[in-house]
Parts: sequence; structure tokens; C-alpha cells
Amino acid sequence: MGERYATIAEQLGKWHQHHLLTFWDELTDQQRAGLLDSLNDSVDCASLDEAFRRAMATATSTKEDLNELLKPLARERYLSVAEATEVELEDLRQAGLEQIRQGRVGVILLAGGQGTRLGSTAPKGTYNVQLPSGKSLFQLQAERIRKLQQLAGGDGRINWYIMTSEHTHTETLAYFKENQYFGLPSDQIRLFRQRSVPCVDFEGRILLDEKWKVATAPDGNGGIYRALKDEGILDELERAGVMYLHAHSVDNILIKVADPVFIGYCVRKGADCGVKVIEKVQPDEAVGVVCEVKGKYQVVEYSELSSETANRRNPTDGKLTFNAGNICNHFFTTDFLRRIADTTMPLHVAKKKIPYVDVATGERLKPSTPNGIKMEKFIFDVFPLAERFVALEGRREEEFSALKNADTAGIDCPSSVRGDIYRLHRKWLIKAGATEVLDAADASFDCEISPLLSYAGEGLEAAASGQSFRCPVHLTGADERQQS
Repeated sequence: MGERYATIAEQLGKWHQHHLLTFWDELTDQQRAGLLDSLNDSVDCASLDEAFRRAMATATSTKEDLNELLKPLARERYLSVAEATEVELEDLRQAGLEQIRQGRVGVILLAGGQGTRLGSTAPKGTYNVQLPSGKSLFQLQAERIRKLQQLAGGDGRINWYIMTSEHTHTETLAYFKENQYFGLPSDQIRLFRQRSVPCVDFEGRILLDEKWKVATAPDGNGGIYRALKDEGILDELERAGVMYLHAHSVDNILIKVADPVFIGYCVRKGADCGVKVIEKVQPDEAVGVVCEVKGKYQVVEYSELSSETANRRNPTDGKLTFNAGNICNHFFTTDFLRRIADTTMPLHVAKKKIPYVDVATGERLKPSTPNGIKMEKFIFDVFPLAERFVALEGRREEEFSALKNADTAGIDCPSSVRGDIYRLHRKWLIKAGATEVLDAADASFDCEISPLLSYAGEGLEAAASGQSFRCPVHLTGADERQQS
């Protein structure tokens, strides 16, 4: 250990990070080995210094005012589900199902986050929002994949690639094993880690989380591109014949996993990169918008829009001119992912309250104000690299309901996402021929339909036609009924 310590100490001293060894004499042999491992594995001082300087330069530079350059998405690259005919949508759906049938479609799930704001340190995908079924986000998405494969028919399967982080990997893997992969073959699911980056103070000095452990954080959802290459996923995709990927975040409870309409639209358009958006209806809604800037497509954060730009409306229909709300819902070809894998991604500075060990006192502190930064990459920063970019606008009430906060927040919380599922599933029953869906005695509409019974409202006529329902309603698939 002595020679290894000396080598690492020399490097830390060269880059003014020697404070990381302040408590060496106090550590046990096990803690010393762990600290050296973490310094060797996650701390490349030269690269970190370059990344810090690049991130800070970006954060402090005068940004170009985009408001005079913005253009809405060109109509030939944009389709609204609400404006398309049923015939057009069914045609796209069948095109997407054919790609699934041929085994050409995979899913990348961004699941590196914990449910911290929900009051949980567990992976967010394991969270149970208290639906009647008790299903977690992971289970709902797994069952949508199973149902979609059934609808597609043939021998094609949807390979599921789940990007975890150092904070969620072990627990996520254990969760899937404990639940028998929710009915999917274990070799159909591949977990891989995104990279972690040391957290630093405002001078670029690395923070200690414990005396024997560096403070780190995942490198953002834009870390997906480097992780896909480093973890060998790109090679696996090619060997499996997967040509198209649907990538999305774990916290959208309404996500249409591998949505065949979205897949079909992107493939028909010959897109190498695509995005699904929802209509932004309030100018001050805190969501970025997909726009064209100098002939390239990108996401412009809501904070970058002037009040005038955010409030601009079309003279023809009165809708917001810049209304393509970004919801972390993307399409990529495998070829595109291979092409941009080595691209140097922009770094974004997030000022955070980061618990740390004070090297002067040895005390671990939890600051009440931001004391350092996390350097993150955003998944949408590759949009300008696309050679053919398209967008599909889905219906918010059918496509998007994010779980981010505890119920005390009142929005994007367990009670709000439950309500969104209940309303959508009640709508499915009425459309399938139910005469009525009545509330319960407590005036609640607890209405859940298992993904194993219906992926997106199809096939419910036999259960719903001519029927009157009184909530709570919980309709299950044949597999679930047999198990129970």
C-alpha cells in the first residue's frame, strides 16, 4: 500500500488536492484501502481540473441571446398526435410494431436517481405510489414491455437497457432479482452504470463525503453516451440487431415504453434522432422547449426565454409559438449513438448543498446554502449533431406525469400521478364502451388497468362494453389472475 499511497499522494499534491489525505493517520486499513480505490477509480486530477475550468467558463460566460434566433420546429419535421387522423396514427403504430416484431427496437431507461425528494434513498424506480395494485415504476414499465411484445407478435423482443448510478446499481439489480424480473427473461434486461464525477467547491477543490470517501455525483443524464460505449452496450446493440432505441427517464408514470407510434414515425421519417414533446400551454411553465437555432435543433431552457418570447402566440390558432415542451423522451438510432459516442459534451454547473467533511476540524457538515458544484451533462445536448431530427407531440394527459416530489409539494407527487393514471384509465373504459364509471363513496376515482391487460387502452371492449363500474376499479391481465 505504501508505494500506491506515494504515487497517488504525488498526483494529488501536483493538482492541489492533497487535502483528501488529511485524515490518513486516523483511518483503519480497510478505510485506507477504500480511499485509495476511490481516488484511483474516480479521481483523474488532470481531467477533473480541465472539466472544472470548462464548466465554470461556460457558466460564467456571457450567453448569446437566443431570443432573436429562435424558430419553432419546422412542420415537415413535426407531427402532433392530436392533429393526426386515426388512420395516420394506426399506420405509424403498425410500422412501429413491425420494427418490434423484427427485434430492432430497444429501450434505454435513465434510472440513476434516488427518491430523495420523495423521502427515500432507494432507487426511484422502486417507488410505490400506492396504486391499488401496489406496483412500482419499474414494474409498470416492465409490464408495458411485456404487453407490447405480445401486441407485436412474432419472435421479436424489446431489449431493456437500464442506466443506473453508483448510488442505485446494487439495489436496482437486487430489486429485479427479488421480483423475478417482473416476468421478463433475465437476459433481456441489462443494467449498466453511468459515470460518477467528484463534487468540488467553488475553487475546484474536491470535497470529502467521509474522511475515507470522496463526495461524488452521477454525471447527469447526458452521461448516457459515454456509458453506452464504456460499458460495451453499443457492441451489444449491434450484435443483437437493435437499430432503434427509445430512451426516457424513470419518473414518468405514464410513459409509453417503446411507443410504436413514436418509433414508427421516426423510422418513416428516416430520423437519426427524435424527441417526443408535449404542448406547453402556460408561458411560465418550468419546462424547456425544443426549437430551431441557426438551422440546428436544441432545447432552450425556460429561464433563457424572455417574457416576450415565452408569451408569443401564433396568430392562426392562438397557441404559444414555442410550445414544444421537452419531457426527456427520445429516439436514437444505434448508428447515431455510435457516431457521437466520443463527442465532448457540454458541462453544466449545478450549485448544490453538498454534505462534506471540514478538513480543518474533521466534522461532517450539512450546509444550509450551496457550498459546491456538481458537473452534469444533459442528454439533449446532442440534438444539434443530428443529421435528420424529428419531433412527435403527444397528449399530456396520455403521455406525461412526473414523480419528483413528496405530496406536500402538491404537484409531480404520488397523489398527482395516481390521479393522472386514474383519469386516463377511466377514459379508456368509457372509450371501450362502459356506460359509466362512478366514483366511490368517498368521491374518489380509483381506477387502475394493468399494463398486462392493455398497453394504451386497446382490447378493453370485452371487459368494458355495456358495463357500469363503481370505483375502486382494478382490472388485471390473465397472467395476474392465474397467479392470484
